[in-house]
Amino acid sequence: MSASTQSKSAKSLSIHQLSIANAFDGLTPKEKLYGHHLARAAWSGTRIILRQVSPEANSIFDFIMELARCCRERFSSSWAALAETFDVNEADMASFLEYAARFLSNIGNYYGSGDQKFSPEMHKKSLKAIALASDRATDLFSSIARSMFSPQPSSLGYPTEQTQSAYCPGEVPISLDEVAYVSQTMEGYEDQTIFEVLQASVETADSVKVLNVRDPKGSIRIVKGDHSEELERICGHLRSAAQYAARQKKFLEQYHQSFRTGDLEIYKESQKTWIRDTAPSVENIFGFVEPYRDPFGSRAEFKGVVAIANREETAVLTTLVEQSSNFINQLPWTEGFSENDGKGPFEKALFKAPNFSSIHALAYCSSIVFGGINLPNYNDIRQEHGFKNVIIANRMSAESNEADTSPFVHTAEAAMFQKHRYHAYYIWVVLHELLGHGTGRMMTEEHGKFSFDGSWYRQGQTWTGVFGDLATTVDECRAELVGAYLMDNLELLALFGYTSHSEIKAQDLTYNLYVQLGVDGLRGLQNFNVGSGKWGQAHSRAHFAMLKCLLQDGDGFMTVRCNSEANDIKVSVDRSRIQTNGKAALRGMLLRLHMYRCTADAKSCRQYYEDLSKVDGHYLEWRRVVLAQKQPEWVFVQANTFLDGEEVYLKEYEATPEGLIQSWSEREV
Repeated sequence: MSASTQSKSAKSLSIHQLSIANAFDGLTPKEKLYGHHLARAAWSGTRIILRQVSPEANSIFDFIMELARCCRERFSSSWAALAETFDVNEADMASFLEYAARFLSNIGNYYGSGDQKFSPEMHKKSLKAIALASDRATDLFSSIARSMFSPQPSSLGYPTEQTQSAYCPGEVPISLDEVAYVSQTMEGYEDQTIFEVLQASVETADSVKVLNVRDPKGSIRIVKGDHSEELERICGHLRSAAQYAARQKKFLEQYHQSFRTGDLEIYKESQKTWIRDTAPSVENIFGFVEPYRDPFGSRAEFKGVVAIANREETAVLTTLVEQSSNFINQLPWTEGFSENDGKGPFEKALFKAPNFSSIHALAYCSSIVFGGINLPNYNDIRQEHGFKNVIIANRMSAESNEADTSPFVHTAEAAMFQKHRYHAYYIWVVLHELLGHGTGRMMTEEHGKFSFDGSWYRQGQTWTGVFGDLATTVDECRAELVGAYLMDNLELLALFGYTSHSEIKAQDLTYNLYVQLGVDGLRGLQNFNVGSGKWGQAHSRAHFAMLKCLLQDGDGFMTVRCNSEANDIKVSVDRSRIQTNGKAALRGMLLRLHMYRCTADAKSCRQYYEDLSKVDGHYLEWRRVVLAQKQPEWVFVQANTFLDGEEVYLKEYEATPEGLIQSWSEREV
């Protein structure tokens, strides 16, 4: 379980420690060395992420690290002494520490969940005074002060006065149509405007590669060497890790080659090899993985994860995997079909049972620390070779923190909701990853010979290319719906030990999950930007769309009561109508999204989903009340590993802003 505390100096933060000591102690000396070098490789991707967030993020990081160095070397690690020396009051120093902790946990000055900008909640003159700690800090502050405190750009997105995107870094503004043109051309690629596509690689080239395309919009050049220094360091640590690898040397070498050359096909080969590395003691995820932050939804942010497997926790997940076909046959798109073993034409003929592990994060270098992951994100690999699922157990256990109660649940139900929250959420995430992301068949051009009347994916087309900016949120929404749809299945819940006779009863978990759907839908409104009319987070948009579905199609099964004067909003669920109304509403939405996805029907999907996730009318007032009830933001403090000769030792840090800053300072990235 993770230690989770709320720091007195960080009232708007809920700081969780991703505890890993017990799992780390269970590794062999060789496995510890392997894990250490992989962790160093993961953390070496930090500056790539910072560069992908905003132009100022790397300099803000350097500023925080320089102040941490000064605090350690000049003031014996006492931030209070530093504040006193430069006549900064306690409140402003606490605000800076809170800002630094928030920045480091999100790896940037925009929230990983929501993509909205945050600034120090303190007087600028106080931070300028703190910067007097060293000449370098003073110089850095001068270069970042304006962008650090400016409310604009307020969020990430297509570049405008209110939004910015590091995925469109040129000085000349690029239009949405031009981004779409470049993305679609790159996807299908086997003199006018010149568009430069920066290719992440260690290698740089004196000459650039010009794509042979004929289009009046312009030509496209591939420029190597983006993130070259960081990828060089990552490759060095991967080579060191390979010396202690058991059966992982092949995909480590493929990682190395793909990062060095920027070759996507080599990276995709590494993913095929990685899938076959089942049940390793030390698991890993490396590469440009998640496309959430690209305005077009195709280019990905770097992620590096290293984690330690728990075999006892994994055993339960393995049992679910072995019986997964039974539950796939209960999903709505399989109804009424006898072909394909009763799964019908819109499900894969063979469900390739994936490796599903419960792991504890040793290093999680990403702008969001997710509780579950399903990879790789290449549908051609998933359909032909399979995929992997992992549950990040020491992240998931943060859900059990009793201090983090929801203001959207009625007081009379709050204790019961919190008691069941972790258990229901855990199963929901498991189902989301395994059967949400793991099911469905993309109808491709060769399937046209079947008796299928409709659209499909043409040769070279992909899910993200066809659906563009909708792809990630619709995919996450569909996965969430699959998990929620199956949460009343007593046979499934019994696999996890929940029955009508257990302490945590199966029926109560089902009810709790439907309340959670309402809570998450309301909470998701925090990540809607009224100014731009855009959503900042794929999952948040999905949760709100699900809430609207339940309200509109549930025939009063779920209600939301908003008291504007009291800034109070509560969700209620009629337990007796979960199956008759709640599940029926989810079924309709799930079936629609599944069919749109399978048949490449982006036009119908956009019309349906954009309407369902539209925030207008009284929903804007709900958003205002939700923001007034905003809960403490979660941040995570993680351990470090260090070498002492050939021995590796682990160091964990306090769940405080000071502890979080110290952990990053000692990471030396």
